[in-house]
Amino acid sequence: MTTPPPDGSRDRRIEDPSNLWLIHPLGRWLLPFALRMRVSANMVSVTGLIVGAGAALAFSRFGQPGFAWLGLALAIGWLVLDGLDGMVARATRTSSALGRMLDGLCDHGVFTLIYVAMALRIGTAGGWALAVAAGVAHALQSSLYEGERARFHRRQRGLAVEAAPPQQAGALVRVYDRVAGLPERLGAAFEARLRVAADPRELGGRYAAAAVAPMRLLALQTANMRVLAIFLACLAADPRLFWWFEIAPLSIALVAGLIWHRRVERGFFHSGLPASSGIIVKGHGH
Repeated sequence: MTTPPPDGSRDRRIEDPSNLWLIHPLGRWLLPFALRMRVSANMVSVTGLIVGAGAALAFSRFGQPGFAWLGLALAIGWLVLDGLDGMVARATRTSSALGRMLDGLCDHGVFTLIYVAMALRIGTAGGWALAVAAGVAHALQSSLYEGERARFHRRQRGLAVEAAPPQQAGALVRVYDRVAGLPERLGAAFEARLRVAADPRELGGRYAAAAVAPMRLLALQTANMRVLAIFLACLAADPRLFWWFEIAPLSIALVAGLIWHRRVERGFFHSGLPASSGIIVKGHGH
């Protein structure tokens, strides 16, 4: 049995080690100070954006080790603040749709600033094209990974998703949603099984134990891994190494993790259930 984190929101088995041993402990250490100073979650998010902008400026001086290390330190500070805003929101019960949107915009904003700063320093059309291609890959990779992570934690608690409502957005948004929602559609059979299980939490717990390995592979998509890759590329004086890392290795790891995760789901149908599991699959009629 794994020990849950203090806020009970994440499974340590699939968490990035840097979150477990550095980012989240620093955030929890800062939380009492933030609460005493009555700092809002949104203020923490904006402060994180400012710190991340400093990291972007430092990383733009790639090839100079001192600036690479400064960029890494500031990026770690941004990651800490990115976790702290959620801690503050939960502690003060001020979570809101606006706050979640602001948090997401600040997260994407930091990486956008880093990409733009490095592309400006390179100053070639090829550099810009590579930065844009890596940015598109990053957006898709992050969306799919966050969906898989949320799905893992929800299922672990024995909660199945209901059928998605009809899409009403524009054509471009519908295309994006279809791509990002592909894993959900491919995993619909497991969701149906979870909905009718006699003991959803027991089934969710066995699913989570089986899905830890592919989720660890998918954890390569975290912002922490990207920050490390940016730092190493800047030490090597060539940010294009990071962009190629996003476009090729991270994309391969994503596809492999998604396929592995779907195989885990299918395994609950192909291997059968032990008699002692207590799971009864009911009919699907309504």
